[in-house]
Amino acid sequence: MGIDIGIELLTLIMFGSLLALLMAGLPLAFVTGGLACVFLFILGDARALNIVPSRIFPLMTNYQLSAIPLFIFMAAMLERAGIINEMFDVIYKVLGSVKGGLASATIIASTILAAMVGVIGAAVVTMGIIALPAMLKRGYDPKIAMGSIMAGGTLGILIPPSILAIIYAVVAEQSVGELFIGAVIPGLMLSGLYILYVTLRCYINPQLGPPIPMEERITTGEKVKLMGNMSAPIALIVIVLGVIFTGVATPVEAAGIGTFGAFIVAAIHRKLDWLTIREACLTTLKASAMVIWIMFGATIFVGLYVLEGGQQFVQDSLAATGLGPWGILILMQVLLVVLGMFLDWVGILLLCVPIFVPIIKALGAAAFGLDDPNDLVLWFGVLYLVNMQMSFLSPPFGYALFYLRGVAPDYIPMTDIFKSALPFLFLQIVGLVMCMMFPEIITWLPNIVYG
Repeated sequence: MGIDIGIELLTLIMFGSLLALLMAGLPLAFVTGGLACVFLFILGDARALNIVPSRIFPLMTNYQLSAIPLFIFMAAMLERAGIINEMFDVIYKVLGSVKGGLASATIIASTILAAMVGVIGAAVVTMGIIALPAMLKRGYDPKIAMGSIMAGGTLGILIPPSILAIIYAVVAEQSVGELFIGAVIPGLMLSGLYILYVTLRCYINPQLGPPIPMEERITTGEKVKLMGNMSAPIALIVIVLGVIFTGVATPVEAAGIGTFGAFIVAAIHRKLDWLTIREACLTTLKASAMVIWIMFGATIFVGLYVLEGGQQFVQDSLAATGLGPWGILILMQVLLVVLGMFLDWVGILLLCVPIFVPIIKALGAAAFGLDDPNDLVLWFGVLYLVNMQMSFLSPPFGYALFYLRGVAPDYIPMTDIFKSALPFLFLQIVGLVMCMMFPEIITWLPNIVYG
């Protein structure tokens, strides 16, 4: 028989050793899985090891998850085909004559990019390579330039098809389509807030983001012609999201359509060759394998914790704080942001969501002024996605900050990158508070679509 440890001590040991090993620089997937197996041996007996296949197998056979490699592949194909560079070029020429136009163009391009690419790193790095030099060359303030790239890049978590939303839906046993649709308005709202902020700053002080010189501007006719170049990738996004929203296809089928469409778009742009396909396949393989391994490791880790009574312990601890439902919700959000400074997003999702969602359900929809219990999980899901977006920007370990550091010129110090993220982080908090105070921002569209 295994050793008997109190749940308080167990929580400390399990999560303490997890943090210690992660800080030592070991990969999350193997830390969570390895620790889980060690604790299974210590706490349980030979039979307890059966939890490993029983937690992993449902994930291996989960139909919804097959959308992940498909969406990653679609993004990789479009990126390899040079569509993203072209897209920035178009938006940038169309908006270049406005003050702060390039920063706004970056955010708009990132928003469209988010609808093509469900992965964050890709958007920040791509925009950092294309947009940052373009803005610095035109005399933009580096902080505005870098902030708009990072803030725009993190929209990939929120705007469908988001990989994170698919995993959340699987873990929380929620409809992927509903979550996608629920995230649309908050995603566009945040995008709008960023653009508003950049434009206002540049109109108050044009030195921060000067319009492009006269000789680089183009006529309206040329603008229309340029927009035509983008018709294929834009049509692809509209079709993929359209079939999900109208309910014609499930997200997995839509991902299949998108993948096929990516081949066609690459062919139209004369970039369809073996090298492109091979590179896209390798990118997909690496990214999908990473996500799935983290899921395997974390789900065993959490499964064991819940089995030992962790769920009840967290619930009782939150109840003992004496906070009301709103207090508990805010505490959860704070915890997520703090975790976001240290862990990566798949890890946080699999460690927190299985514990948080039942607690939120137990508090009940009425506690938050919602009529329908189904809306509750959806609302919390989108709040969670907005939260993860904040964790990407929050110093000291926000991923977006480091993605940008990798491609930013050497003369820009890391402290400037931190500072450039802060105003946008504040806007994300504003967005999060709005979504909390007015749940209709999230629930209105899914209720129309799904009745």
